[in-house]
Amino acid sequence: MDVQLYVYDLSQGLARQFSQQFIGTQIDAVYHTSIVLEGIEYFYGAGIQSTQAGSTHHGRPMETVSLGRTELPIELVLEYLDSLRSIYTQESYDLFLHNCNNFSNDFAMFLVGKNIPIHITSLPQTVMNTPFGMMLKPYLDQAMRPITQAPVQSTIPSQPSATRSTDSGAVRNITSISELEKALASAKNSCSIIFFTSSTCGPCKILYGPFDQAARETGDRAVFIKVDINLAQAIAEQYRISATPTFMTFLKGAKQEQWAGADLQRLQSSLKYLLAAAYPAHPHTSLPVSALVAAGRTPIRYTKLPPLDKLIPKLGSLATDPSVLAMKTFLPNISSANAADNPLPSLPDFATFLTHALSALPNDALFAAYDLFRAALIDARVAAFFADSARHTTLLTLLHYVTDADTEAPYPLRIVALHLACNVLAGALPHSLEQSVLAALVSLAAAGLLDAEHANVRVAAASLAFNLSSLAQRGAIALSDDSRVELVAATAEALGRETESVECATGLVLALGLAIYMADMDGEVVDLCRAIDVAGTVKSKKELLQKTAASQEAVMLVTKGLERS
Repeated sequence: MDVQLYVYDLSQGLARQFSQQFIGTQIDAVYHTSIVLEGIEYFYGAGIQSTQAGSTHHGRPMETVSLGRTELPIELVLEYLDSLRSIYTQESYDLFLHNCNNFSNDFAMFLVGKNIPIHITSLPQTVMNTPFGMMLKPYLDQAMRPITQAPVQSTIPSQPSATRSTDSGAVRNITSISELEKALASAKNSCSIIFFTSSTCGPCKILYGPFDQAARETGDRAVFIKVDINLAQAIAEQYRISATPTFMTFLKGAKQEQWAGADLQRLQSSLKYLLAAAYPAHPHTSLPVSALVAAGRTPIRYTKLPPLDKLIPKLGSLATDPSVLAMKTFLPNISSANAADNPLPSLPDFATFLTHALSALPNDALFAAYDLFRAALIDARVAAFFADSARHTTLLTLLHYVTDADTEAPYPLRIVALHLACNVLAGALPHSLEQSVLAALVSLAAAGLLDAEHANVRVAAASLAFNLSSLAQRGAIALSDDSRVELVAATAEALGRETESVECATGLVLALGLAIYMADMDGEVVDLCRAIDVAGTVKSKKELLQKTAASQEAVMLVTKGLERS
């Protein structure tokens, strides 16, 4: 897909004419930008918005800049946009600090790996550096807000809506509370799911087809409901729906889950869980493991920022690399509430630095480069960039360097690599990771689990095993059968060896429980667990575990869930 940047002048020429007079410096325009893909214009104002290219209230762009091409699938692009919605909200808009150009810059970095022109992104600072810029800032922001946040009527054609019929397999499009209550009541002995959407929601449209298809395939085993909140404001108010797409699931009349975002993997896994729970076929569905399943929905990540003034000098001659200096500016603000105000550095340049560091640095200093990467992955935008399959080479190279070196890799490098791997899986778009990367992550976890000398390495490896098992159980990643078997074998062996770390033992038991939950009772994973007596190993470690509901349920699941029916 071709990627274009539309550039507008919000002042309609007044900035060029009067800026010198009013603020003491010459500026050519008050820039507003948007990204255009396949005829659709994406921009930030009243949240992230989209419409047909060139149809916004800003009129014709003053300039169209070709940014290049992206090979990313549109589904992944829309998922990435959805991951930014909690950052680019209507309330957080600021003409100088958090604006459309910040959004365009982040989006461009994800799509084509480069920033938009610097004279656009640097304009706010240019204005604030003038004698009157800071004084006029609040007045300019207030004056421009009605323009930058004006509502935009989407002109993107909607997909045909499903029939309003209540025949089996049809999605019920509902606009009134009474209709909704009647539909939910009809599923009091089965399950139901509500898809809250809106006609102006671009990411919603990618899920219309899969949602309708799931309804047809499921038939009368579940009730599928679609609510357009623009047409059903009373429903939106009653259910407190403030963003679309939002999904809400019910099992036998009781609410189960609610989430926002165009997450196809979660939709599919939630439907699978609903149907399995409503129509028990697998023996594990009768086991009370809600705390274990809930724990599996929150991957472990390592978010502590390193002391950069001590870490960066360890890079030696690479400490002055432009990518390192950019990260030195970027990382201190990475966890701020206004993360979008922290412009992304050039991620392709940072990727080049990381691979170069493998040959340029001695082994005992490499952990510093890995730790910069680990910290950068805290930001969802960075995690999404490196998780994409088209850019997995950097990640794969770093993982292979540690696993190929095996025990020769120094302790600091091994533990930081494990933390980095956890952040990769806990970041945005983990399902886009290729099998080669997932296999490398499993190998890294397996090697760390069997480290007899360093308890901290085993704890970090247990965290990675937990993330892998939990994401695989939810369908967020697709581990191969070989990877599943390797992960379970290493986890079980590590648990059998563990005698001192409560944290490690608990993580291992949780990982085993999630790996076994809903597994094919005649499959390789369950056969392996029976052959090596995983149930007996878990029983022998009960006194070493943290006494939490999730760990107790994991013990119960492993000891009972492997029994032959």
